[in-house]
Amino acid sequence: SEQEKEPAEKAKTKPEKRKMVTEKSPKAKKKKNNDQVVPFVCQYHPFCFFIIGLNMFRFQRKKKTITDVLATSEPKPGNAADLQDLITRYYSDKRSVIELEELKLQNSCFLSSNDLTHTLSSYLKQVCPKWAKIQKQHSEKSSVVILIVCSSALRTIELLKQLTAFKGEARAVKLFAKHIKIEEQVKLLQKGITHIGVGTPGRISALIDKEGLSLQALRYLVVDWNWRDQKLRRMVDIPEIKLDFLKLLENEVLAACKEDKVKIGLF
Repeated sequence: SEQEKEPAEKAKTKPEKRKMVTEKSPKAKKKKNNDQVVPFVCQYHPFCFFIIGLNMFRFQRKKKTITDVLATSEPKPGNAADLQDLITRYYSDKRSVIELEELKLQNSCFLSSNDLTHTLSSYLKQVCPKWAKIQKQHSEKSSVVILIVCSSALRTIELLKQLTAFKGEARAVKLFAKHIKIEEQVKLLQKGITHIGVGTPGRISALIDKEGLSLQALRYLVVDWNWRDQKLRRMVDIPEIKLDFLKLLENEVLAACKEDKVKIGLF
């Protein structure tokens, strides 16, 4: 009788396992129902289609670039406060409060700014009316009286052409890195007396570091502030140019400005 009970108990356990399998089957069906939740809700809330489309439009919409913003705004001439603000904002997290104070310049350190009505020659005639006398007094090699800082080689060449009406018999040189070795520029500056230098801040700083260019005779630093390239960027809107320019100011120019040896003009 015990042997007959054992197979009977085994027979009872088998259907219990089958019941467990049948209990799992409804769970699989619930997953299918979960996949249909979104369309089910959308049927009762048609406005959600509009919301989804609006969100997709927001993601796909391009962020406005500086070119887009400036294309719809009127150009404003730069002034001394703009340059001072640029210096303060850049060094605010890199210098102490005392060091930031040392970077500030008095208004007397600046020339009048270009109001966007001047050519380079007419602007220089305005800020440097005694140029003929200053030009004759300059006799130091490897140095310049006027240093014009701009963003690129092409802009340098353009500015040199605009100098014709102002410079007279003065000698002007281009100071940029494109297609010109720095050794060649050092020799060029040593050959004769140069009155005006036009170039990019990176190459100007490199020439100063190699002692190929001296700022002992420098009296005017003119910044090509207002000009914009094809993307409507000023030279201070281009990160690498801005960095080179600020280093040039800090290392070579600001101290001379405080001693009233150099004046800065924004063209």
